[in-house]
Amino acid sequence: MPSPFGPLVIIANPHAGRGKVEGKLAEIERILADAGLAYRIVRTTHAGHATEAARQALHAGERYLVAAGGDGTVHEVVNGMLHDGEPVASDAVLGIVAAGSGSDIVRSFGLPGDAAQASRRLIGDAVRPIDVGKVTFTSGSSEVTRYFPNIAEAGLGAAVVARAASLPRFLGPAKYLCGFWLTLPAFQSADVRLTADGRAFEWRAHNVVLANCRFYGGGMHISPNSKPDDGMLDVLVMVGRKTDAFTLVPKIYKGAHLPHRNIVELRASQVRLESDPPFRIEADGEILGTTPATFEVLPKAVRLKV
Repeated sequence: MPSPFGPLVIIANPHAGRGKVEGKLAEIERILADAGLAYRIVRTTHAGHATEAARQALHAGERYLVAAGGDGTVHEVVNGMLHDGEPVASDAVLGIVAAGSGSDIVRSFGLPGDAAQASRRLIGDAVRPIDVGKVTFTSGSSEVTRYFPNIAEAGLGAAVVARAASLPRFLGPAKYLCGFWLTLPAFQSADVRLTADGRAFEWRAHNVVLANCRFYGGGMHISPNSKPDDGMLDVLVMVGRKTDAFTLVPKIYKGAHLPHRNIVELRASQVRLESDPPFRIEADGEILGTTPATFEVLPKAVRLKV
């Protein structure tokens, strides 16, 4: 039976998961063929290619886009589905086949982390509208906008992601923890000014998390109260000593770190963040730019296949 959303466009990063995605493509194709689904595959070759492929597919009239890879591939595909804060095509559908080394977004929706099971979930017509975060940040002397379906952060967490990106691929999901231990000793807190839906705050802080979904960093349950369809970002500001991060890590994996005396919890649809000195920013595991930055929610901007 054909898909109700039309032929699938599988946008795959063949190098994700240390090459695991390329190895899974034949199995994905077999499952889709057995289900009678029409599809084509785009193998990405460079950074930003998945965004280009998604945008081109939508302009060509295709509506069912499947990100096959890790959270970075999902991030790029979503950025191809949105433009100027609006969906490029309101009837487009996002499918996810989690097959990379970092596949955190699927955990918030109970989607399979196994490529074969995830491929079978592409069959049928069940969708869930979800919010998407929008961040406008500083890059050199310019302001740049990106979209994030999962989680963004500024400060220590972004510095860890940047350090982890330089580590050997064979470390797989352990790269994040290795990056954490390598980054923590030299990292410095900053004076943070934050405005959340008009409410102004100031702290000395080392990390700010802006969560649409619940998991990041390879299974860390950083924002257990987040709901990706409530029109709000859950904001966590780490205001204690940076050594708090050392003791919190085991609790974060269990989602048992909140409430905490040194973590300020806020909820807002728009957040303005400034820091002195500037913090680096990452979203969905992708390094972007620096503060100052504005984060906001695009309510139910993407239809997710579930």
